[in-house]
Amino acid sequence: MRVPETPDAPAPAPHPSPAPDAAASPGFAAAVSRARDACRETAARLDAAGVAREFLAEYVAPRRRFLVMRPAVMQPIGEVWRVGSLLLSASGELHELGHATRAAERGRPGYQSASREERREIAAAALRGGYAIGEAVNYDARPIPLDEASAETRSALSGSGPVGFDAGEVRVRWRAGAPLTGAPTLASFLAERADLLISPPFSGE
Repeated sequence: MRVPETPDAPAPAPHPSPAPDAAASPGFAAAVSRARDACRETAARLDAAGVAREFLAEYVAPRRRFLVMRPAVMQPIGEVWRVGSLLLSASGELHELGHATRAAERGRPGYQSASREERREIAAAALRGGYAIGEAVNYDARPIPLDEASAETRSALSGSGPVGFDAGEVRVRWRAGAPLTGAPTLASFLAERADLLISPPFSGE
């Protein structure tokens, strides 16, 4: 009796190549250390020059508490300088720029677009958070860790965010989605932006 032939099992699909690990690259730890120092030095420069800061807050959406509906509010986190696509605190902590608003009265609902009404509500949330009318408040800003020993730093600098590790340095992308190849180092980016904040062009000085 002839045994029917069994078709060959298909070859297993190859596993996709893992994404390159920034931490495994030579000089990663030293590059992160230089980047962290650059943040602190830039913050010290801006502080010494008296450059005005903006506020950083966490947006807390409307929520129900004890059967009472609480409106949205901005919970203060601290103060920052806006340096291009980044936010820098006085202690040298770095954040990716998120969204911004200016504190304002909510006013009565009008026949505005939904997006306009949403912006008015966010501005009112800043006012409820204790910010004065007209003060700039940044929110939805994601921290960019610069601790060479942490997994969060390795992940952040290997992703598609504004700051990443390439060619032995921590670099800043020219725009969202742009490659890091040829991008300025974080140190040079911060130095250039700090110069513009300290001595703005056409300031008359």
